[in-house]
Amino acid sequence: MTGALVRCVGVTRVYQVGERQVLALRGVDLGIPAGVFAAVTGRSGSGKTTLLNLVGGLDRPTAGEVYLARQSLSALSERELTELRRRQIGFVFQSFALLPTLSAFDNVALPLRIVGTEGRERDARVWHCLELVGLKEWAWHRPYELSGGQQQRLAIARALVNEPPLILADEPTGELDSDTTRQIFDLFRRLVAEGGVTVLVATHNPLVSEYAGLSLPLRDGRVKAPHLE
Repeated sequence: MTGALVRCVGVTRVYQVGERQVLALRGVDLGIPAGVFAAVTGRSGSGKTTLLNLVGGLDRPTAGEVYLARQSLSALSERELTELRRRQIGFVFQSFALLPTLSAFDNVALPLRIVGTEGRERDARVWHCLELVGLKEWAWHRPYELSGGQQQRLAIARALVNEPPLILADEPTGELDSDTTRQIFDLFRRLVAEGGVTVLVATHNPLVSEYAGLSLPLRDGRVKAPHLE
């Protein structure tokens, strides 16, 4: 799996719940190459969110290693992980996580302001990402003035604006109807095909099988998929 953008080797995650230990992941081994739309699928409680949190450096495994572009995440300090998330990973959440007081434009611009991107370049990248997701004409609207599908497309634009190689999306269509779900999955597929970004989605929605190029079924804390070189 040396050519994988994302690689998990023997990844286990155990949570302590009161006096009981819960084994969320049981020695997961997988590789995800660059430039694919991959989907981790499985029912609620199967460990999908846990896996995405580990890949995104939001949590650390109890055992095993997670690599992003051959960099072991366990070797990084919390400060280094924060910097990696800001520049190497875009996050998309089920609840959109948009700031309600900011316009669509300023929501997308926020990650660039955090890393100190200058005004002219910042504005150009925001407009480009709004165009990618079809929201240029909604740039000065607040999130509450947008539909659920538009809000999720806005969240995807925000995830893209720092030009990360990896987008992690946790149940991104959980609050959307089936037609809008198809639009979001199709947008991910186009971003992969046209922009070369890697998208890793965690979802229980069976529609993803029509769009993702790589399926990673997660059952009982284990991924049922071939290893990738």
